[in-house]
Amino acid sequence: MNEFLPIILSIVVGLAVIGGLIPVFLKARRSSQNYTGPRDANDPAPLDSAASTDAQGGGTLVEDRPEPQGPPSDIGTPNLETVELEPEAPAAPSLETPLPVEGRLVRLRARLAKSNNALGKGLLALLSRDTIDENVWEEVEETLLLADIGTDSTMDLVDTLRDRVKVLGVRSPEHVQAMLREELIKLMDPTMDRTLNISRHDDRPAVLMVVGVNGVGKTTTVGKLARVLVAEDKDVLLGAADTFRAAAAEQLATWGARVGVPTVKSDVDGADPASVAFEAVKVGIEQEVDVVMIDTAGRLQNKVGLMDELGKVKRVIEKQATVDEVLLVLDATTGQNGLTQAKVFAEVVNITGIVLTKLDGTAKGGIVVAIQKTLGVPVKLVGLGEGADDLAPFDAESFVDALLN
Repeated sequence: MNEFLPIILSIVVGLAVIGGLIPVFLKARRSSQNYTGPRDANDPAPLDSAASTDAQGGGTLVEDRPEPQGPPSDIGTPNLETVELEPEAPAAPSLETPLPVEGRLVRLRARLAKSNNALGKGLLALLSRDTIDENVWEEVEETLLLADIGTDSTMDLVDTLRDRVKVLGVRSPEHVQAMLREELIKLMDPTMDRTLNISRHDDRPAVLMVVGVNGVGKTTTVGKLARVLVAEDKDVLLGAADTFRAAAAEQLATWGARVGVPTVKSDVDGADPASVAFEAVKVGIEQEVDVVMIDTAGRLQNKVGLMDELGKVKRVIEKQATVDEVLLVLDATTGQNGLTQAKVFAEVVNITGIVLTKLDGTAKGGIVVAIQKTLGVPVKLVGLGEGADDLAPFDAESFVDALLN
C-alpha cells in the first residue's frame, strides 16, 4: 500500500492543477470573441443567445422598432415625458377641383374652332366665289347633307341663302360670314330651353337618368356631369344601374370619388338595375342630396326586351320620386343613325335633353339641327374631348361661331 501512495498523490495533484487551469482557459476563449475596441460600420453586431437561437432555427426575422438614442452625456437636457404615439392613419386621397362651367365654354369653343370643321369652312369657301351658279348651290347642298343637318333643314337653308345672295348682290367674306351665322343660328334654334332640371324639391332630390346605346360614353358622361354639378356647389349622389357591363359600377364610383361624390351600387353581378336605381333614390332622399344621377346599361334601340326594361327602371324610380331629366347620350360621329336611336329612346322614356359626345370632329355637327327639328328635344350638353372637364352646356351662338372661325 505504501508503494502506491506516492503515485496516488501525484495523480491527485495533477488533477487539481488541471482543474484550476480549465476556468482560465475558458475565460480566455470568451474574451477572444469580444471586441477590443469600438465597432465600425462593417463589423457585425454580436448576437445574444436568443438571437443566435432564432438565426439557427430558421424562423422569421422581425425587425424591431429602433430604440431612441439618448442625448450626449455632456449636454444638459430636461427630462422629457415619453408619449406613445398612435399609428398614423393613411392619408385621404385629395379631391380634384372641377373647372368652372364658364371656363369650359371658352375652351371648348377654341378647340372646336381649331378642328377640321368642313361645315363652316366649306360653306364660306363656296359662297365667297365670284360667280355662284347652280353648280355652286349643289355643292352647298351636298356640304350640308354631309354635315348631317338633314334633308328638310338643308333645303330650307339653301333656299334662304339663295334668296339672300340675290338680294344683297355682294359676296365678300365678311358679308357671307354674317349671313351664314344668322341662318345657322336659326337652325340651331337658340329659343329652346337648354337648362338642366336639377333643382332640389322641397322633400326630395332632383333625379336625372342617363340613357343610350352601347359605346357612346354614358358612364363617362355621368362622371363628367357630376363634376359640372360639383362645380356649381350641388350635393350629388350617383346610382350605378348599369349592372351588366363588367366594371361599370367601379368605373362610375371612381369618377365620383375624384370629386367626393358617393355611388350606390350592387355587389352582385347582373343585379336588377331597377332595384339599384330605386335604392339610389332612396339613399338620396335619406341623405337630402340635391341631385341623384342614374347611369343605365347600354342597349340597342331595336331590342324590345331591353328597351322595356329601361322603361321599368323609370317606373320604379317614380314610385318614390319624379324623374326630372332624361338625357340621351349620342355619339355625334354616328350621324343619321344617332337620329334613329333618339326616336326609339324618346318613345320609351320621354327624352328631355341630348348629350352629344365626340364633337371634336365637326363634320357631323349638323346632327344638332336634325335631332332638334325631328324630336323637338334640345341638345343640352356637348363633349369635345376625353378630358375630365371636356363637357359643357350647349350654346347655339357659341357653337356656330366656332364653326365659322
